Amino acid sequence: MVAVYVNQEEGLKRVMNNKKLYVKLLTKFKNETNLTELLRFIEEKDYEKAETCAHTLKGLSGNLSFTALYEKATALDAQLKNKVVDADAVADITACFNETQKAIDEVLAIHG
Repeated sequence: MVAVYVNQEEGLKRVMNNKKLYVKLLTKFKNETNLTELLRFIEEKDYEKAETCAHTLKGLSGNLSFTALYEKATALDAQLKNKVVDADAVADITACFNETQKAIDEVLAIHG
């Protein structure tokens, strides 16, 4: 299965095809520090705060139709609820977040 980092069609549907709003939301996400905070809280073993960050990232990625990131955030959120974190899950979400950021740049180049 090919990872879908930004599902533009679905994302635009979620904002009723308002391209200006879509671009604004993508740009805002680009400046999001949630992953940095998430990784710091995991490193500090502050699972409650890490879970809040993962849950927020899951919600944002779901609302913006970042399919692969939503899946990774959902998996990590579930691990954090159990206060167990797999190093592979952290590496996966970090790589996926970076790929999503690249895909956002491509979308912004078209619509921005």
